[in-house]
This record gives sequence, structure tokens and C-alpha cells, in this order.
Amino acid sequence: ISEVVVLPVKCGPTCSLQKSLLRRLAPELLETDSKSLRSMNGSRRNSGSSLVSSSSASSNLSHLEEDSWIMWGRIVNEWEDVRKKKEKHLKDLVRRGIPHHFRAIVWQLLCSAQNMPIKDQYSDLLKMTSPCEKLIRRDIARTYPEHEFFKEKDSLGQEVLFNVMKAYSLVDREVGYCQGSAFIVGLLLMQMPEEEAFCVFFKLMQEYRLRELFKPSMAELGLCMYQFESMIQEQLPELYVHFQAQSFHTSMYASSWFLTIFLTSFPLPFATRIFDIFMCEGLEIVFRVGLAILQMNQAELIQLDMEGMLQHFQRVIPHQFDSGPDKVIQAAYQVKYNAKKMKKLEKEYTTIKTKELEEQVEIKRLRTENRLLKQRIDTLEKVSASQAVCQQGQVTRAQEAEENYLVKREVATLKQQCEEASAQLEQAKKTIRQLQQQSQAVRRFSEESVLQLERELVQARLKDAESQCALKEMQDKILEMEKRNSSLPDDTNVARLQEELIGVKLREAEAVTGLKELKQQVRNLEEHWQRHLARTAGRWKDGHKRNTLSELQDELMSVRLREAEAQAELRETRQRMLELETQNQIHSNQLRRAEQESRCLQERVQALTSQNKDMHVQLQEIKRKQAEIECKSKEEVMAVRLREADNIAAMAELQQHISELEIQKEEGKVQGQLNHTDSSQYIRDLKDQIEELKHEVGLVLLSLFWTVIKYCCFPLSQLNLWILIIKQRSFQDNEGCHLSRGHCLEVH
Repeated sequence: ISEVVVLPVKCGPTCSLQKSLLRRLAPELLETDSKSLRSMNGSRRNSGSSLVSSSSASSNLSHLEEDSWIMWGRIVNEWEDVRKKKEKHLKDLVRRGIPHHFRAIVWQLLCSAQNMPIKDQYSDLLKMTSPCEKLIRRDIARTYPEHEFFKEKDSLGQEVLFNVMKAYSLVDREVGYCQGSAFIVGLLLMQMPEEEAFCVFFKLMQEYRLRELFKPSMAELGLCMYQFESMIQEQLPELYVHFQAQSFHTSMYASSWFLTIFLTSFPLPFATRIFDIFMCEGLEIVFRVGLAILQMNQAELIQLDMEGMLQHFQRVIPHQFDSGPDKVIQAAYQVKYNAKKMKKLEKEYTTIKTKELEEQVEIKRLRTENRLLKQRIDTLEKVSASQAVCQQGQVTRAQEAEENYLVKREVATLKQQCEEASAQLEQAKKTIRQLQQQSQAVRRFSEESVLQLERELVQARLKDAESQCALKEMQDKILEMEKRNSSLPDDTNVARLQEELIGVKLREAEAVTGLKELKQQVRNLEEHWQRHLARTAGRWKDGHKRNTLSELQDELMSVRLREAEAQAELRETRQRMLELETQNQIHSNQLRRAEQESRCLQERVQALTSQNKDMHVQLQEIKRKQAEIECKSKEEVMAVRLREADNIAAMAELQQHISELEIQKEEGKVQGQLNHTDSSQYIRDLKDQIEELKHEVGLVLLSLFWTVIKYCCFPLSQLNLWILIIKQRSFQDNEGCHLSRGHCLEVH
């Protein structure tokens, strides 16, 4: 069994004040351990941990710190009067910094979070199920990942952080859970138990504008960005112009300042001091400190581009305040902050957002109408496409039927023309026979004329045969077209049939022209023959003249033959020209289709080029984000190393204090042995006084021990060392305040 060793204390006014302060603090700090204290069942075993915590706490108090403790103790004891009558003095003290061991109770007093009814509901809330549990579990490991209290998986810190976030998500279902809020809750848990942290966080959300910041719409964050940007424009115009030129938006660097009160952007001691002022004055300190930081870095930021500024905010600025936040806090209160103007900016922002909301509602309505119209168009297109397939077949059949009808009609016309030509030939034959009968008397003079007529007759028959061949070819083509109609030819076959039809029409026109010319020649020959007979009727006996006339007639017939040959060549030339024109038209159609295909290919190449550019831009953005993540990880590793160095130094200092206290303990034992020779009555009086002091100081040492263990976050190896020291020390007195063995196991 161990006992608590109490060093000799000279009681005076200061001592009595400290005792009253400790009586005031002890119930607050022991509230979370009430269950374990009740489980002792009268046991008075002491683990000696009170000795260690009291020695470490007492050694850290210098004269100035003692004065600060006394002053803050008076403030806590007389909180209502100080809050009403000395509010300015209280703000000055908060700006200088709240002592670590007073932060828990002072923060609760600043936000009026003591004795809240919702505290009684906390245990019931933990038994319920929250829809945000998966999200909270996922983000727990990302909250203070390098801090001793939270870094180990399923540790006590992560568990209590999960409990507080889960309880609030059930209380305020509209907000639920937002990632940045976990950092604020983590800071509260470093200072106080989870029930008090839950109450303080609830007050912050309801009365410090944090609830509006963490709503899903984050409208309050947009307002803060608008107000902060207006302050930059007014007080730092050159930097504002530079930010606008580089498209460096305020939300790119300042959103985390407002959401986490600088907890994720700066070292924890710096952010804790700012959080002290935030608990007293609200979000005003965030505007002031943010603008002060920009003022201190204006010269460097103006010389950087957007990526350089991002790197500067992430790497350089957080390490500028490693020495302490006093400089930036002093600069912050030199910044001009007009509450009326902030209200005016809030109204302007509300007006702008109202207009934007109206526009968004209108845009949403138009998009809905557009979507419905697109759906209707798609439906109509599908219906029309299905109808077009049916109608296309019907149209194709109708076109083919019409073309067949036209071809048949043209063939019938050709047949009629051929019949007329045949009839005309028969008539010509009759006329020739009549002429032969009439020229039997003058056969000797007209044999050459008859021969010429026979030649022309042969040519006419040849042309008739050609017409019959053309007619037969047309009939064959009609049969082929009828066969093709049965298989529903496509547009290409129809175009070919149209081209062939054009050729047939051209040849038909040539045939008609040839028949007309033959008819004309026959009529001309008949007229010429009649005139010849009329001229030669009375001159049959004149032989010399007959020979001359025969020669002239021969010359005339030869001239006519040459004329007919020239006409035939002319017709062939015309037909060839028509064929060439047809081929030219076909080639021009092919060129037109080739140009269309080329344009389509060019458009596709342009689309692929633009897509390639977009993918290249996305790749550059991904590389930039990866570089930012690597820089951030390096910075976090450096911060962890710095915190480890601080912890090692604190451990060494505590070990030195422990050794000094052990020496003082030995001196106290020697002094006690010397006084043993005094009278027994005097010794009994001293023992009674010592027991009373033990009882009072024991409670204080117990509370201080648990405060150090829970909120100072010492390494596990140091705690093990303390426990070994505690177990090796035992004292003879069974009276006083003791800790149960369960507390030592819990600490271990």
C-alpha cells in the first residue's frame, strides 16, 4: 500500500486561494472518473500516480504561471461578475492565452455549456444507430493522424471521437456529419471528456455559425468567402488584383481556415490559441488572422503564379509561426473590421444568391422542359423512323412502278413509231413500185436513179433493222428491270436505271430524228423525180441531152449520198457527245460524294484532336494534384517529427523534476526523524494537520494526474515508466485519498 507524500506548505493568503481554486476545479475534472471512484467500495489503496502528476505539474509552475493560475482561478470562481463587469479585461486575458489546465472549464464557461440537458441524452444517443457511421469511421483515421491520442487504430481517442460525431449526427440530422467538424471535436477531446466535448460542440454549432458552415449547401461558407474577399479588395488592393489576374480564388486557400478554425493549416499550439479567441469572440478572429497572414506575406505572394502561391500557403506560411502566435495575433487586431459593413456585405450576398437561385430555378425549369421535349422528339423520331422504313419501301416501289410505266409508255411510243416507219416504208415501196411501173418506158435513162433509190431503200431497211434491234434491247432491259423490282433495288440501282433511261431517250430521239430525215429525203427524191419526169417528158429522142442530164443526175445523187454520210457522221458525233456528258455527270456525282466523305473524316479528326487536348489537360491536373499531396505528406511528417522532439524535451524535464522531488522527500523524512524526539502531543498535532492536508491535496493531485494523463498525451513508454516507479514506492500511512488498482490498469 502506497501513500501520497505531501510536501511542507507554508499557508498564507495565496495558499488559501489555491486551495479554493483546486476545490473548484476538482469536481469538474473528476466527473468522468466518478464510476471508477464509486467502484473502490471504501478501498484506500493508492497507486502513487498522484505523486507523479503533482510533481510534474508543480515543477512546471513558475512565478508568472502561479500568478496566471491565481488570476484565472479568481475569474472562474467569479465568472458571472467578470463576464458582466470586466468583459474587456476578460477578452484581453483570452487573447494572451488561456492556461492549458484551465481551457476545459473556461471553454465551457465561454459558450455556456455547463449543465446542459442534452448531456443526459448522450449515453442514449450512443446506443442508437446513425446513417453517417460509415462516413465517420472512414474519416476517423484522417483526423490528427500523427497525434498520439488519435493515431492508433481503434484507440481510445478514435473511439471517443467516433462517439461524439455519431451523437451529434443523430441530434442534428439536417447537418449530419461533415469532415471538417471532426478536427474541432478532436481538439475539444484533447482538453475535456467526451460528454463535455459533445455539449461544447453542440453549443458551437448552434451559436457560433458553425452549423450554417457545415450544412450540405455550405451557404455560410460562401458568405464568409464573399466577406473575406471584399476585405482583401478594400485593404490589400494590389494583392486582390494579383489574385484575380492569376484566377486564384479565395476558397482555394481560405475555406479550411473557416471550416476548421486553422486546425488543419497551422501547428496545433498556434491553432489552439486562435481557438481560445474564437470561443470568446466568434468568427471575427478568423477574418482578422486571415487578413493579417496575407498582409505579412503580400510581397512574396505578388511575385508568384497560381501554383507557386498554393505551394507557399501549404509549405511556407504554416512554419512562419512555429515560434508562437503572438505576432500574428497582434497584427490581427491592427486589421480594420467593421461589423456594420459585414452586415451590409451579408445583405448584398443574400441578394446575389437570391437572384442566382431564381436563375437556377428558371434554368432548372427550362432544362426540365428541354429534357421532356428531347424525350418527345426521341419518341417521335423512333416512330417516324419506323414509319420511314415502311414508307421508304412503298416509295421505292412506287418510284419503280412509275419508272416501269414510263419505260413501257416510251416503248409503246417507239413501237408506234416503228409501225409508222414500217407503214411509211410500205408506202415508199408502193411509191417505188409505181415509179418502176412508170419508168418502165424510160428504164434505160433511169436505171441509175433506180439504183440510187434502191440504195436508199437498203439504208432505210438497215435503219429499220437497227430500230428493231434497239426495240429488242429495250424489251430485254424492261425484263431485267422487272426482275430487279422484285428484289427492291436500292438507290444506286435506281440511279443506274435512270441513267440508262436517259440514254434510251437520247437514242430514241436520235432514231426519231433519223426517221424524219429519211422521210424528208424520200419526199425530196419523189419531188425531184417528178420534176425530172416533167422535164424529160418531151425530150426522149435527143440523145446528147439525155447523156448530159444523166450525168447531172449522177452528180446530184453522189452529192446527196455524201450529204447523207455527213449527216450520219454528225449523228454519231452527237451521240458520242451525249455519252461523254453522261459520263461527266456520273464522275461529278462521284466527286461530290468523295468530298462529303472527306469533310466527315476531317470533322472526325478535329473531334479526336480536341479530345486528345482535353485528356492532356486532365493528365496535367492529376499530376499537379499528386505533387500537392506529396508536399502535404512531407509537411505532415515534418510536423510529427517536431512534435516528437517537443515530447522528448518535456519528458527529460519531467524526469529532472521527479528526481528533485525525490530528494525533497528524503529531506522531509530526515526532518521527521529529528522531530520524533519531541513531545508526543506535538507529534500528534502535526500528524492531524498532515492528514487534513493529505486529504485536501490528494483530491487535487488525483485530478491533476488524470488531467496530465488524458490531455497532455504522453507517450506510452513514459507512462509505463511512471507506473513502475509508482509500484516500487510504498508508504506506511493507510489514511488519505487513494486510487484503486483499476485506475492503474486503465492508465496502463
